[in-house]
This record gives sequence, C-alpha cells and structure tokens, in this order.
Amino acid sequence: MCHSETLQHRIHDARRRFERAGIAPREAAIDADVLARHALGGWERGRLLAELRAPCPPGFEEAFEALVGRRERREPTAGIIGHREFWELDIEVAPGVLIPRPETETLVEQALARVLNPSRPGGRRGGGAGKTPPAVAIADVCTGSGCVAIALARWLPAAMITAIDVSERALAVAERNAVRHDVADRVILVKRDLLDGVEGPFDMIVSNPPYVPSRDLESLQPEIRDHEPAAALDGGPDGLAVIRRLVPQAARRLPAGGWLLFEFGFGQADAVRAIVAAEAGFDAADLWADLAGIPRVAAAQRRRGADDAAA
Repeated sequence: MCHSETLQHRIHDARRRFERAGIAPREAAIDADVLARHALGGWERGRLLAELRAPCPPGFEEAFEALVGRRERREPTAGIIGHREFWELDIEVAPGVLIPRPETETLVEQALARVLNPSRPGGRRGGGAGKTPPAVAIADVCTGSGCVAIALARWLPAAMITAIDVSERALAVAERNAVRHDVADRVILVKRDLLDGVEGPFDMIVSNPPYVPSRDLESLQPEIRDHEPAAALDGGPDGLAVIRRLVPQAARRLPAGGWLLFEFGFGQADAVRAIVAAEAGFDAADLWADLAGIPRVAAAQRRRGADDAAA
C-alpha cells in the first residue's frame, strides 16, 4: 500500500508505466510529476521536491492511481487535469476544445511584435516592453479555448478582441477563460464560420485554423486523434482548405497596413506563401519558425493603396 511507500517511488512507478504505454521518457517524467501534484491538491513543484522521500499522504494512492490509469490509456494530461499553461496564463481546457500548444505561442509573439513595435516587427517575447500599448481592434478566428485572444488582451490593455468560433462548446470555454483572466469586457465572443458575417474592420486578424490533412488524422498520436475535436484539426485534403478561405476574407476586413497572422503545419510553407501571393490585397508573407525551428506562422500585411474592390 502507498502508506509504506514514498511519493518518489509512486511517481517513478507511474513514469515507467507511461513509458511502457508508448509515451516518450521526458514527457512521461513531466506527466507523472504534474499528475502527482494534481492528486496532492495542487502542490507547487518545490513542495513536491522537498517531500519526495516522505510517505504518501492519506488519499493520495486512490486519487493518483485514477489519474495514472487515464494517462496510461493515452488521454492527454491537460485534458485530465482540466487546464494548460499558455503564455504564462492558466487556460481551462475541456472536451471538444483544442488543447493549447507551445508552438502557438509563436503566433502571439509575432502579433504582439507588430502591435508594440510596428517599425521593427518580428522580435521575440518581450519586444516593445515599456511602450504604451495602442488601442487596436483584433479578430481571433477559430479561437477555441480563447488562449490567443486572452493572451493578446492581457498584454494589450487597450485592445478590443473579437473571438470567433463555429463551436458553441469552444465559445463557452473561451468565455470562462476570459472571465477568469479579467478580460471579458474586452473579448467579444462571436459564433461564426471564419469571418462570415463579421464586418470589421480590424487592425489585425490572427488565427490558429485547422491545418492537418484529412488523410493524416488517423496517424496522429492517440492523445490528439482520440481526445481532441476533429473539426479543429481537419484542414481538408491538403490541410489548407480553411486557410484558402481565410486569406481573402481577411483582406476585405483589414485596412491598408493591417496584418493577418495565422498558424500552419509542417511542410506547408511553400503552399502558404503561394496562397498569400495569389491574394491581391496582401504583400508577400513573412514566415516565422517556432522554437523547434519549424516554419509555423505566416504574417501578411495588407498592401497600402490596394484596391478594396479587387480584394
């Protein structure tokens, strides 16, 4: 029984079980730690490290075993504990909503760079610090949990964000997150399919759209394939169907000099450049890599003097 074992022993056992289930060793170690702290009532990591050699407290064994069993069956850790950190914010996640990814922080980073330092956009986190954030209107298309909209609203206290999604379930989660982080007065939730029926204009449009090719859905990790909404992942035959619709819609809702930024997938960089180049309203797209060095975010500026009718 756990009362005769230490926390360290139980956590190490969970890590081994996760690895046998096919989870990479580093991820298995992190997950075992996170789930243990959750079972302990939300302990900080420092407290856990200090008490690793202590006996398991009453009630821990049953709570931890239930969590470990779910992760062993490849349920994502964020889905088990109900939240995920994103841009230093604790974001609620729930069934039917895409779990925020670290690579999506690149989208926030590049959006903030263009608002806070428009003469030299594209800096890493912290760019533009010390400047008074301007009042801007931003649309976050396919908002999901609202993580991008809320991160932007927190860093841009004068910004108004329109957070758009076709899923009522996602919008409900986004609303709770906006309330939780005190930005509900500046994050307007709208149920629409992309920008259909959303007039604008916006100074900036950001999006993390579905971009996984339909044929690749079945080969995704079980955590994604079996537990995250297919509608938030499936980008059509080549993964670019939603992006092809979004780009011309965005061009009609941005003023000259306005920005469209969106996330895309591995191997799609050339196709994304071509989609933007085919839209007369935009200058050529700049592409930005995530921390793994993979091209991840496209940034296209509305051409100054472009003919709105042609867009």
